[in-house]
Amino acid sequence: MSLKVENAIKNFIKDLEQSETKIFPYMANNKDFNKEKDTVYYSGPFWTNDEIESAIKTFVLGRWLSSGENVRKFELKFSKMFKQKHSLMVNSGSSANLVMIAALKKYFGWSDDSEIIVSCVGFPTTLNPIIQNNLIPVFVDIDFEDLNWSLKEIENKITSKTVAVFSSPVLGNSYDMDELSRICKEKGIHIIADNCDSLGSMWKGKYLTDYSVASSCSFYPAHHITTCEGGMISSNNKEIIDIARSFAWWGRDCYCVGSANLLACGTCNKRFDKWLEKYDGIVDHKYVFSNIGYNLKPLDLQGAIGNVQIEKFQLIHELRRKNKKKIGTIFESIKGVRVVKERQAAETSWFGVPIVCNNNKLKQELVSFLEKNRIQTRNYFAGNILMHPAYEKIDDFEKYPEANKVLDRVFFVGCSPTISEAMIEYISEVVTKFKNRN
Repeated sequence: MSLKVENAIKNFIKDLEQSETKIFPYMANNKDFNKEKDTVYYSGPFWTNDEIESAIKTFVLGRWLSSGENVRKFELKFSKMFKQKHSLMVNSGSSANLVMIAALKKYFGWSDDSEIIVSCVGFPTTLNPIIQNNLIPVFVDIDFEDLNWSLKEIENKITSKTVAVFSSPVLGNSYDMDELSRICKEKGIHIIADNCDSLGSMWKGKYLTDYSVASSCSFYPAHHITTCEGGMISSNNKEIIDIARSFAWWGRDCYCVGSANLLACGTCNKRFDKWLEKYDGIVDHKYVFSNIGYNLKPLDLQGAIGNVQIEKFQLIHELRRKNKKKIGTIFESIKGVRVVKERQAAETSWFGVPIVCNNNKLKQELVSFLEKNRIQTRNYFAGNILMHPAYEKIDDFEKYPEANKVLDRVFFVGCSPTISEAMIEYISEVVTKFKNRN
């Protein structure tokens, strides 16, 4: 029966290939680009039909709907590729940050008044888990040259209550990791990596995550690899990942994963035992809860997609770097525009092309022109997040003058591997028209 279903799935995929319907307008196998009507999306899934076939097979024929053997296989592949000993997949990069901070707080015994240093510019899901875990965010301004946080200001903001810095390099572009490591080592604090935009980025031949006690990653469709939604937490410390898994899996004490969930005796070999101090009887370990947790588990078909995607990572990394260089050169030809460069010791797996304009008028005119010509743009996320209603009472945004320039002068365009040579040629044509518009 399964062979018949497999053949039916293959025929379904084949029919899709031959039809005029584009499953996703930015998939890797959609090579045609019509500059008169098509949009240059800033990112999207770099998929072939392999991902779709794997997802459908897992959904129809697999033994798991929620997290199962495919998710476990993906966790192991991910750990091996990015040189971490242990990984946990969850349902989003935001969830990864949430349970990572929760796990670190429990593992290190941080008190509620412990401080974590974070940039005031970025995406909310770097900041939110600090607040949601009853820790105190301490903000630093940015260096407008590379748009990353100011290392000098980090050093000045460290107090006796500081336990960690939460690193989130801008669009994957590393700052001086040697200097950050020196600061943290001297002060006895940890580096935590929000690596959602930085998968594959390196400093002196080492992944940025090598410098951290734990790291997160996102598999949102715009990111380097995608499983539709999804995220990963990685660490060389098994206990941190075990605690994170507990938080992500309802808070339960059981740590069985993948096929081990089907074992009658469990991984521990004593699944049915006296697990509760306050109950003198036999209890199933799967129903013992050691944390106040959530349900943040991914679907097994997401793991199946991840197992296909990760095999393409090196190609994705190379194409992102290649596209960033070409597209960056195009925008640098505009008077008053600067494109952020990587440092000499870095090898950036670019999430986007960061563009800095001399003034707000130029930024608004350029963004408007690009959007009208179907070239997607994005803000450098929230700008100074302290300007936003949800965060305005946490700190005074006026204390961070460099961050306050971001919304006025900074935006980014894509360099995704889904952006073809024909699209880059079109971007060049549009930029030329912008320069000649007067």
